[in-house]
Amino acid sequence: MGKGWIFDGHIAGLGTESGLRAVLGLWQRSPFGSFADAMVELPSGHRILLAPTAEIGAFIASVYTFDETGVVDVAVSHDGPRLDVDAGPLSVRAAVGARTRLGGLVRLVPRPLAVHPRWLRAVSPLAARISPGARTAGTARGGRTEYYGVTDLHHITAARVSWDGSDAGALAAVRPAVSFGFSSVPAAPSLARVQTTVTGS
Repeated sequence: MGKGWIFDGHIAGLGTESGLRAVLGLWQRSPFGSFADAMVELPSGHRILLAPTAEIGAFIASVYTFDETGVVDVAVSHDGPRLDVDAGPLSVRAAVGARTRLGGLVRLVPRPLAVHPRWLRAVSPLAARISPGARTAGTARGGRTEYYGVTDLHHITAARVSWDGSDAGALAAVRPAVSFGFSSVPAAPSLARVQTTVTGS
């Protein structure tokens, strides 16, 4: 499989009525230690990465596509039904609800299998049909390959999101899909338990 980077934690995806969409990474274990980052697509389509260090920002930008990268303090609190994120101009206060039907299904798959690249390559076409725009395996920037092993999924039921001090509007579906890489997040706002594996030079 070649050299690999493993990121273990959560990914939250949400949209707002203003058209701002955000993908939040909360990583408990990674080659860079524990950290969080935010990928934001503005209503104009402008894509911004908010990362806690230049090193982390450079790595993420080598895998995904952005128009701008900012190094900012990223503060995250994830305590059961609450998810709070502050990352430079972005503020999110979200309520995490019940497990989704898909979350119940993926929990039936033993974790060692659910995060294995061979399994994720095999189920990627099915994942795209179940959740349009979402894939579990694909080619990232620089010829790298990326795998998303989702082992749980919960609804985000409400959120207050602001950008640069302005209210971004009520919680909404992630539409249009974000365009940072080969895969989007589910259209319905959600919080996924995930292990992401990136391979290649």
